[in-house]
Amino acid sequence: MNNTIIFVLLTLVGIVVGALLVIIVNIVRGNMINKKSAALLETTKKEADKLKRDSILETKEELHRLKMDTEKEIREKKQELKDSENRLTQRESNMDKRDLMFQKREEALDEREAKLALKQTAILESQAKVEEIKNEQIKVLQELSGVSKEDAKKLVMEKVKESMDLEIANYIKERENETKLECDKKAREMLVLSMQRYAADVSEEQTVTVVNLPNDEMKGRIIGREGRNIRTIEAITGVDLIIDDTPEAVVLSSFDPLRREIARITLETLIKDGRIHPTRIEELYDKTSKEMNEKIIEYGNNALIRLGITKVDPKLVAIIGKLHFRTSYGQNALTHSIEVAELSGILAGELGENVMLAKRAGLLHDIGKAIDHEIEGSHVEIGVALAKKYHEPEEVINAIASHHGDTAPTSVISTIVAICDSLSASRPGARNDSLENYLKRLEQLEKVTEGIEGIDKTFAVQAGRELRVIVKPEEVGDLESYKIARDVKEKIEKEMQYPGTIKVTVIREIRAQEEAR
Repeated sequence: MNNTIIFVLLTLVGIVVGALLVIIVNIVRGNMINKKSAALLETTKKEADKLKRDSILETKEELHRLKMDTEKEIREKKQELKDSENRLTQRESNMDKRDLMFQKREEALDEREAKLALKQTAILESQAKVEEIKNEQIKVLQELSGVSKEDAKKLVMEKVKESMDLEIANYIKERENETKLECDKKAREMLVLSMQRYAADVSEEQTVTVVNLPNDEMKGRIIGREGRNIRTIEAITGVDLIIDDTPEAVVLSSFDPLRREIARITLETLIKDGRIHPTRIEELYDKTSKEMNEKIIEYGNNALIRLGITKVDPKLVAIIGKLHFRTSYGQNALTHSIEVAELSGILAGELGENVMLAKRAGLLHDIGKAIDHEIEGSHVEIGVALAKKYHEPEEVINAIASHHGDTAPTSVISTIVAICDSLSASRPGARNDSLENYLKRLEQLEKVTEGIEGIDKTFAVQAGRELRVIVKPEEVGDLESYKIARDVKEKIEKEMQYPGTIKVTVIREIRAQEEAR
């Protein structure tokens, strides 16, 4: 029992002692924490004071700097205001001086006007006196001569008029002769210069094309069993195949270069392919025709690029490309049109006209030939219709209509195109014409006047480009000569086929002869 009590007491004592120790430890720890907090607060306070002092110093420095900058800016503004004030003062001074000078000038002008008014009055008085003296002298002269002033004036004017009429007539005649000579000289120079500046090669188109074969056995394959292959080729292409004894060659004959070219490409493709039968011929022909349409557009675009012409309707470009496959007396129509365009541009430049418009008119002047085998009418009528359809300028339409003289030219461009068309067509070798045809045409040209009354003789000159008609002066008058020229011209156009143009000259000559013995 006692041990238990003792154990309990000891336990209580231990608990009390432990509690006291815990309390003492906590007190000590709290004192230490308080000391640390106080030290930390003191340190923080010192740092805050330091930061405050630094902020105040920086603020003072910034305020000082701003103050200095403000004072500097104020000084600069004051200086600018002072300078402006000085300039204004100087300007006011100058204006005052100028006003004073103007006042003096006005006074001087007023004084000069007053003097001029006095002089004018004096002059008017002098003129009146002179007029009085003049009238008195005229009266004296009229009394002495017995001729009035009006009659004398008429006599003098008649004499002057007679002398002036003669001088004016002589002067006009001299100027006309000089002008004609100068115009002829200038025209020759321009034409020669144009031909020199544009000198293209001349190549004649043929009506046949030769296709080379790898061997003579290929001829039999082209002909086919019972001639079915050759008949198919000729039927779908519209070209005649000539297979003769010529080794390793087949001749394609057609007046249409486009058909002939399509047939050539088709036949060459068949030869390379090796499969020659009617179905394959039709397939390759259709394919070649489509490719040829693209090639036609390419020809048209190349011509436009070469001439520098823009803004042309795409459908018209294709028609221009078709000219490559048209010929006139062996001359390629597209080559001829490009040549006319180049020459027209050169002449237009020399004359100060629109160069690009002249080139455009020259290129399109024969556009009707591209489709004249498809549409009824002459190539001139078709060309005019095409130009109107694709909204070409009026100058171009008139150039197409008048380049063969069917319509009167309304602009210089039209005349230039007609001249250049004749130049291109008449160049040596430009058109294919045999000697036999040439002689027949000359003979027909000289006989075309048969049946027209009053004609004595007819001569074809200038290589058939001019027809000189000599009439009987006792039967044909001057006015009738013009009618004969027109009748001959219309008869030539109606009855003959000829390249270019033909000039008709009617000559009526009277000769008076006497024999002195």
